[in-house]
Amino acid sequence: MSNTAASAGSKPIVLAYSGGLDTSFLVPWVAENYGRPVITVTVDTGGIDEATARTLGERARALGAIEHHQVDARADYFEQVLRFLIMGNVKRGQLYPLCVGAERVMQAQTIAHMARKLGTNSIAHGCTAAGNDQVRFEVALRTLAPELEIIAPVRDRAFKRQEELEYLQQRNLPVPPYGAAYSTNRGLWGVTIGGKETLTSAGSIPDHAWVITRDAFTNPREPARHVISFKNGRPVGLDGKSLSPVEVIEKLETLAAPFGIGRGIHLGDTIIGTKGRVAFEAPAAETLLTAHRELEALTVDRETAHFQQALSLRYAELVYYGLWFSPLRAALDGFFSVAQERVTGAVGLKLWKGTLTVTKRVSPFSLYRTDLASFTMGRYNPKDAEGFINLFALPVTARPKAKAETGHD
Repeated sequence: MSNTAASAGSKPIVLAYSGGLDTSFLVPWVAENYGRPVITVTVDTGGIDEATARTLGERARALGAIEHHQVDARADYFEQVLRFLIMGNVKRGQLYPLCVGAERVMQAQTIAHMARKLGTNSIAHGCTAAGNDQVRFEVALRTLAPELEIIAPVRDRAFKRQEELEYLQQRNLPVPPYGAAYSTNRGLWGVTIGGKETLTSAGSIPDHAWVITRDAFTNPREPARHVISFKNGRPVGLDGKSLSPVEVIEKLETLAAPFGIGRGIHLGDTIIGTKGRVAFEAPAAETLLTAHRELEALTVDRETAHFQQALSLRYAELVYYGLWFSPLRAALDGFFSVAQERVTGAVGLKLWKGTLTVTKRVSPFSLYRTDLASFTMGRYNPKDAEGFINLFALPVTARPKAKAETGHD
C-alpha cells in the first residue's frame, strides 16, 4: 500500500468515470495501488441513453467498482453553462463551439457534491498531462472543494493508452469499444475525438472514427427544413412544438447529424500556449448558434451586437481555460442576459450536405422596417444622405489635405 493510501485510511475514492479507456483502466489500478475501494460517478451532460447508461454501470462494476452512480446534470448544464454560450454566440477561434471544455465545470461540480455526500476525501480523474481538461477539472475542484485530495495517475505517471489497454487485457477486464485507437467525449453540445491523425496538422480522421456524423457525406440525404423558436435568447421550441431547451438540443442533434453539420477539426492554442488539434461533431450547437445569431441580427441594435462580438471572444477564452468561476465570467453573463431581452422569435433553416441556409427570421421585436430599408418613408430627404457622407468621410478626407498643407510626410 502506498504512503498516500495509508494516510487516507480506508475511505473510498470517487472516480470521475466516463467509461473510456483512461477511466476504465483507473478503476482496478486505483483500487490495487491505493488499497481503497473505488466508487465510480458518471455525470450525464448529454449523449447517454438508457442502454449506454446500463452498459457504463455494468462495466464499472465488472472493473471492480463497489458502487456506480449516474447523475443527470443535463438541465443544470444548460441553465448554468449552455444558455450563455448560445446567448453570446460563443465559439473558440470562431469555429469550435467548446463541445467538451464547458462540460468539465459541471462534471467537477457534481463530482465534488457526490464526494461529500458519499463521505470521502479523495477524487480521481483520468485526464492526461497533454490535455486542457486536467486544468479545467482541477481549477474547478480546487475552487469548489479545496479540502478534497485530487488523484491523477494517468497524468502523474504518464501512462500510455496502449499500456492501459494491455493492463485490462492481461486481467481479462472489459475494454471500451474504441480501445486505444481513439479518445472520444460526448455531451449535449457535441463530441470530440482525438487520435493519431489529430497529433499532426495534416489530414482528417477516417470516416469510421466519426461518432454521430458517420456516413453523412458518403450517403447524403435529401434537404430538410426546420424552424427553431427562441424566447429571450433561449431555445423553446422546434417546428412549432414547445420543448425544453435540453429537448431542443437533443432533437436537433438527431436531425442535423445525418447531414454532417457541425463537423470539423479545431487547431488552436492550448491553455499552456502550445498548439493542439481535435476533431469535433457539434450538429446541435452549430444549428442553434446559427439560428440564434440570425435572430439577433433582426432584433438587437448595432452597438450592442458589435460590443457583444468582442465579449464573446473573451468568454470563449474563459471557458476554454477553465476559469468558469471567475468574476469576469459572471459579469459577462449579466451583459448577455440583458442583451437577450428582445431576442424572441423563430428562424427557419434548410439542412443539406453539411450546410445550413437561413430561410426566414421573424420576431415581434424586429428592427427591420421596410420603409427604412427601401428609403420610401415620407420624411426621408436624399440631401440628408449627401450631408451624412460628407461628415462621415471628414476624418479620412481631411488627412491628405493636412499633409499637403504642412509639407510633412
